[in-house]
Amino acid sequence: MHRLGVAGSAHFNHAGGGGNYQCLPAVPQWGRFKYGFQSGSYMYGVEYEVNVFNPFLSSHLSGKQLHDQNAVCAVCRVPDRASEQMIPAWNTCPPSWSLEYHGYLMSSHNQLKGRSNFVCVDEDPEANPSGDGNENGGLWYPVEVKCGSLPCPNYVNGREITCAVCTK
Repeated sequence: MHRLGVAGSAHFNHAGGGGNYQCLPAVPQWGRFKYGFQSGSYMYGVEYEVNVFNPFLSSHLSGKQLHDQNAVCAVCRVPDRASEQMIPAWNTCPPSWSLEYHGYLMSSHNQLKGRSNFVCVDEDPEANPSGDGNENGGLWYPVEVKCGSLPCPNYVNGREITCAVCTK
């Protein structure tokens, strides 16, 4: 099973809201609802923020830049593999594990309000065709190394961190 969806998040500059990214289905199912805004908790789309440096392959975007494109996500189930692990700072899997994909670690910006979970974005990411209008809902930035409490050497100050999603 593989399901493509749209990435959702709280707004990058709001102090509250959900702290982790969500993979929302392309077509939602609704329960009871009331039109308008009354709850104070909102879900926004997520955009790629890679205007300074884009480490990704993005040839499939037909000439468009990845920056400010709406992010997609996938929910996958691999038959006969009960464990899934995202491994930051690796782009391979341990022996006896299967590589599902590898790419770059992304999260919200360190100077914006609110925290987010780290996510592993495939090295050849896709964009949601619904728009690229710089709406600034949730924002994904490539995660870079800051030396200090991270051991450098081994890690390199300012280098983008890879990731791998592995199953067993």
